[in-house]
Amino acid sequence: MRRPACLGASVLASALLFTFPAAPATAPWPEFTQAAAPAREFSLPNRSSSLKFFVLGDFGTGSRQQYALGERMATVHRVFPATLVITVGDNIYGGERPQDFTKKFEEPYRELLERGVKFHASLGNHDAREQSHYAPFNMGGRTYHSFDAPRQDVKFIAIESDYPTPKQIAWLKEELASRDDWIIPYFHHPLYSSGRRHGPHLDLRATLEPLFLASNVTVVFAGHEHFYERTKPQRGITHFIVGSGGQLRKGNLDPRSSVTARGFDTDRAFLAVEIDGDELFFNAIDTAGAVVDSGQIARRKR
Repeated sequence: MRRPACLGASVLASALLFTFPAAPATAPWPEFTQAAAPAREFSLPNRSSSLKFFVLGDFGTGSRQQYALGERMATVHRVFPATLVITVGDNIYGGERPQDFTKKFEEPYRELLERGVKFHASLGNHDAREQSHYAPFNMGGRTYHSFDAPRQDVKFIAIESDYPTPKQIAWLKEELASRDDWIIPYFHHPLYSSGRRHGPHLDLRATLEPLFLASNVTVVFAGHEHFYERTKPQRGITHFIVGSGGQLRKGNLDPRSSVTARGFDTDRAFLAVEIDGDELFFNAIDTAGAVVDSGQIARRKR
């Protein structure tokens, strides 16, 4: 398979600040966000002792756009050594033959995989449940699972949001009752969304949000909508949608929404995240290397 060419301009590193290629002249934010122009510099602290990871969703298309974003992730990784990637579902679109996993996953992220970056998947509505047995997704044959981060006191919980059975909810309650400083749920269907196509999953919100509020959940990662969105804190919890890893639905953010803090639906994007102590830092990055959203979130106290 012929791989796409590198996207160009190198990443220049200083002690704590890295500069990516300049963003397009036109700011990509929808006007309704009423926000300043997006940052042009990668600005995570990049501390030696911190937990660093990427968030990726709705990506497994095998398209040149997916490959381009995969190249950008590898470029970022050269200066920001994330140890893992959490996926928020729709990992493989269409056929799921062995050659499909090669074309739609192994090839686009080959450089990350060769560097030892581990992908920890959750399942979306386009994913066969058998993906839980695909070794590079690190699900251990379980459609919902949890794991502890290699650095910092962080637990990740991958929820199966298509079929939130009573058995899974009972398991989730036990997982959320742990004493980890950070508990980070991730799954496919968003509890809050400004998308015109799907919108928020209200039944799932009614089930999960009370459990999140009763624990120390601070951030939630989801996909399904084919754009990037960060909500204003909803009852104290910030919700991210990272659903444009391969698919993109331009112009799908609803300008009437009151929940959006930042929205981006003109290019594909992934999220780079860093946790150090009680602080979480994030940069959303598009295929050109522009940082289209960034910020810092303090952990909620139990």
